[in-house]
Amino acid sequence: MVLVTGGTGFLGSILIKQLIAAGFQVRATRRETSTIPQLLDGLPGVDWVQADVNDFFALADAFEGVTQVYHCAAVISYHTADRKRMSVVNVEGTAQVVTLALERGVRLLHVSSIAAVGGGKNGREITEDDLWEYDSGQSGYAIAKYEAEMEVWRGVAEGLDAVIVNPALIIGPSAPLEGIGSSGSIFAQLHDGLNFYTAGSVGLIDVEDVARAMMLLMENKAISGQRFLLSNVNMTYQELMARCSAYLGRPAPKFKATRLMLGMAWRAAKVLSLFSGKRPLLTRETAHAANQQMRFANKKILDATGIAFKPIDETLREICSRLLTVQ
Repeated sequence: MVLVTGGTGFLGSILIKQLIAAGFQVRATRRETSTIPQLLDGLPGVDWVQADVNDFFALADAFEGVTQVYHCAAVISYHTADRKRMSVVNVEGTAQVVTLALERGVRLLHVSSIAAVGGGKNGREITEDDLWEYDSGQSGYAIAKYEAEMEVWRGVAEGLDAVIVNPALIIGPSAPLEGIGSSGSIFAQLHDGLNFYTAGSVGLIDVEDVARAMMLLMENKAISGQRFLLSNVNMTYQELMARCSAYLGRPAPKFKATRLMLGMAWRAAKVLSLFSGKRPLLTRETAHAANQQMRFANKKILDATGIAFKPIDETLREICSRLLTVQ
């Protein structure tokens, strides 16, 4: 039996679909308030259990008869108001998963993030060996994902059989179109008329490739106590928006947003949110990330698994086709 935490999420749902297709028996956790995604609704072979990662006893019951755990459950947010919640769910929840995996002798694959990896020096590609460091510019999400990953390394030091993946920006047509933590919101804003780009760059990978890489790593028992960056291509935001604009049949964004402009914009968005009661799509943390120029290496995952990633333009076309259909 395979356990997937966060089974109703963007990545978790795709992973479950692939596991079922590969013949695995799957148990998946869901919160009381979460909804089973349409792509999994009625899918035979999935044992859904209500278990919050912060509820130790419910989680312990979910571990019964399990030999492998994919830990996907996490809160993704770039709002300072969510920092405490991210600490509770991402860090304390991961600590409980690690503790149970150690007790039960279960193999664990933990989904971390590139946010928990250090920046490459002098513009070089970032690798698994780059260590994260605290500084005033780190987002609450980065801090929580780093501290969660440290819980897994703590388990490894105590004998846990575990592998960690650090995905870049995960994209795909099933990503939610709303929410500051969803990659889908980027494409939705572009579809709705976003007319500026930023100076930053980003690593991109299809959600299906992330799930496939995770399964390949899990099944290779010789791989343990290691982490792997998961990124297909590196692309500037300007190029990303130009390509997607072409697939959407609209002009590419013309204006480059400077750091000063973004600084003014997130402050204005914060003030407006006080009157509207709605959360701003642009925050200090997202503005900072939009100007970061980072490139991520993928040699280690390619060498370890031999995986062939899906062409990124194929994924971008699928995303844009969905946008043209639903909006």
